[in-house]
Amino acid sequence: MEFERQVENLVRLGYPALAGVDERAFRETLAPLAAVAEKITPKPRADDAYHVPFVVVVTRELVAPEQTVPLLTLPGRKKGGVVDKNYQGELARFVPLPELGVSRAAYLIVDVERGEEFRDVKPVDATATITERGRTPLTIEEGVALATHFPDALEKNKCFMLAGSRSGDRRVPALWISDNAPKLGWCWNGNPHSWLGTASCGSRMTAP
Repeated sequence: MEFERQVENLVRLGYPALAGVDERAFRETLAPLAAVAEKITPKPRADDAYHVPFVVVVTRELVAPEQTVPLLTLPGRKKGGVVDKNYQGELARFVPLPELGVSRAAYLIVDVERGEEFRDVKPVDATATITERGRTPLTIEEGVALATHFPDALEKNKCFMLAGSRSGDRRVPALWISDNAPKLGWCWNGNPHSWLGTASCGSRMTAP
C-alpha cells in the first residue's frame, strides 16, 4: 500500500531520531492517517503533467526543513540536498500562509501537481490561477515531502515554487536542482523562471 511505503521511507531516512522519538512513537503519530489515505480515490488525468494522489507530510513541528532537505536525493544519485546559503538562518520565518489552515504535525496533501504548466509564469500570477481553480500552493514542508517520497518530481527544467510558505516579503521558496542535487532556495514573487513551475494540491487531510 502506498501509505505504508511512504511511512517506511521516512523511517528508513531516520525521521524518528530527527523528531527525537523512537520508531514506535513515530509510527503511532502517523498511523491514524492510514484510514484517511485508504479513502482517497485518484482522479483521472487528461494530461501528462506530473501528479500524485497523495503525499504524507511531516511538518517542522516534528522535524525542521534544515534536517529534511539534506536527506533529499535525485533518482540514481547519492548527493544530498542543500539549503541555499541566502536563507542565512531565516528559514524559520517562511511559514505556511494562514489561509491554508496547516496546524498538524503530520497530514496528507491530496491531488498533488508539480505545476510545470506555470513555468515562465510569475509566482504571483500562478498562485492566482491556482486559487481560482480551488487549489492551494504547496508549503516548504509539503514540497520537501513530495521530493522525499517521489524523487523524480524534481527534473531538469521541471522544478517548482512553494508559494504556500512566505516570510512577509516578496520571496517565494522553491525546490530545484543544483550541482546534481536538490536545493531549497527562493525567488522573487514577480519574476518568472522558465525552469520553475508552481506546485499545488487539491486539499489537505488530517486524521479525526
